[in-house]
Order: sequence, then C-alpha cells, then structure tokens
Amino acid sequence: MIIFILKKIAKLAGLLVAISIISFTLISYSPVDPVRSYVGAEASKISPEQRKNIEAYWGLNQSKPEQFMLWGKAVLQGNLGNSLIYREPVADIISNRFSASIALMGIAWILSGFFGFVLGIFAGMNEDSFIDRFIKSFSFILASTPSFWFGLIMLMIFAAWLGWFPVGLAAPAGSIAGEVSFLDKTKHLVLPVLTLSIGGVASIALHTRSKLIEVLNSEFIRFARAKGESGTKLLWRHGLRNISLPAISLHFASFGELFGGAILTEQVFSYPGLGQAVVRAGLGGDVPLLLGITLFSVIFIFIGNFLADLLYVVIDPRMKTKPSHV
Repeated sequence: MIIFILKKIAKLAGLLVAISIISFTLISYSPVDPVRSYVGAEASKISPEQRKNIEAYWGLNQSKPEQFMLWGKAVLQGNLGNSLIYREPVADIISNRFSASIALMGIAWILSGFFGFVLGIFAGMNEDSFIDRFIKSFSFILASTPSFWFGLIMLMIFAAWLGWFPVGLAAPAGSIAGEVSFLDKTKHLVLPVLTLSIGGVASIALHTRSKLIEVLNSEFIRFARAKGESGTKLLWRHGLRNISLPAISLHFASFGELFGGAILTEQVFSYPGLGQAVVRAGLGGDVPLLLGITLFSVIFIFIGNFLADLLYVVIDPRMKTKPSHV
C-alpha cells in the first residue's frame, strides 16, 4: 500500500511539473498584457517609465525561462503570487472560493452518483421494458444537454416564472456574510446543484445499466437462478458488488467533468465560487491566478482518480498486483 501511494505521489509531482511548463508557456505567449491587467482602465495613461517600473516589479522584464524559474521557485516555497485583479494572494483567493464551490460540487456529486446508480439498477433489472427504455431515453437526453443551457431553463422556470428560488448568487444581495441563514444558503444552492448534478446522472445510470445486464447474463447468475434466487435477493447477493466498483471508479474519475461543469454553472448563477474566479481571471488576464487555479484543478482531479484506485485496492486485493488505470 505504501509503495502504491508513493507511486501516485511521484506521478502527481511529474504531472504538476508538466502542466506548469505547458500552462506557463501558453499563458506567457498569449496576447494577454499583464501590465494592462494590473493597471486596469488607467493603462493608457501610464508613462513608458511607469510601465518599465511595473514590469521590473513583477519580473516581466526578464526572459521567459527566468520568469518561469522565479515563479516555480516561489511555488515550491508555497507562494502562488498575488492576483492582479483581486489584489490578494492567490492562495487566499483559491481557499475562499473553493470553500464555496466544495458545497456545490460535493452535493451535486453525491446526488448524481446516488440517482444515477439507482436509475441504472432499475433499468438493468427491467431490460427492454418500458422502464428501461424510458430511463435510457432520459439519460441520453440528459447526456446531450449542455449544463449552461439546462441552468438557464431552470432559472427561467423556477426563479423567473414561479419565483420558488432566487435568481442567483450564494446569499441575498446586500446581506452581511455572518447574518445569512442556513435556509437562505440552501435556497441559493438548489438550482446550481440540480444543474451541476444532472449531467453526472446520465453517465452513471447508463454505465450501471450496462454492467448489471452483463452480470445478470453471466454463468454464475444462471446458476444462482437455478438454485431459486431471483429479484432483489439475486441483485443484493450477486449483482451489487460486481456493479458498484466500476460505478464508484467512474464517479470518482468524473472529478474533471465536475470541475468543468462547476465553472459553467457558477457563471450562469453568478455563484461566487472558484469557477467564477477562473472566468474572471481568464477575461481579465490575471496570469498568477490562472496558473494557481490550474495547478489546484490538477490536484483536485488527481485526488478523484487516486481515491478511485485506492478504493479498488482496498475492496478488491487482486488489484494490488495489477497496474493502475490512471
């Protein structure tokens, strides 16, 4: 187990180095002007001397490799730099924003896994029936529906027309953070959570259905049926264990889709999470914040894959002798 974990840590280190080089290179040679991003609307009024002073302050007057080495050295010391837009340390922004996003992503992830698994079981247990065809059609429609479009429909129906939920944000506009009630926070979370979770339901449902049908057509299931087992007893004793591991692995591996979906969802609902910070950093050319969030997203997605592999090893010891799929 220790060797397994050490190998994963080594892979993560190599991945972070590779992503750092690629991200820094792409952003450095993009048309984004860091000085203009830092100064803002007053950029056209600064003199050439002031511009040189700003470039020297941020190290922009050095060569690209020297800039990367300085940035990499600071990152190794735990310093991700300061955001040009927010004028705060990048680590503080990521920490504050992620605390809001984790509630959204966590609840959406749990709901999509649970309902996707249940729908997949119902479809698999009733192959080629009306229930199976309905769940398959429903899942295909969900899988082909863009999350931002679904979010806009939810906003139009449940917020604008019916008025059941607030239009956006994480709390009532103008309220003080410490005075926002739990009920208000929950109301603001409902529509973003439904929007984010709906995409994950389809993949888990279709995957679970396919695996369950495959298991139910296997030899050992025929033998169990010959012994008189059927229905939920057959599913509980022989089906769940065989379909739960692939479903868990797939769901943990969906951290990347979850993070990408959160960016669109937070933008649609003006939810003040990490996804909205990514969009603002990209549009505003906030290079330190973009690089910081990129590294953080790599770690976040890697953790999802690592947990999937770890569960496989813990639940099925035979996987210890097999190479990892990550």
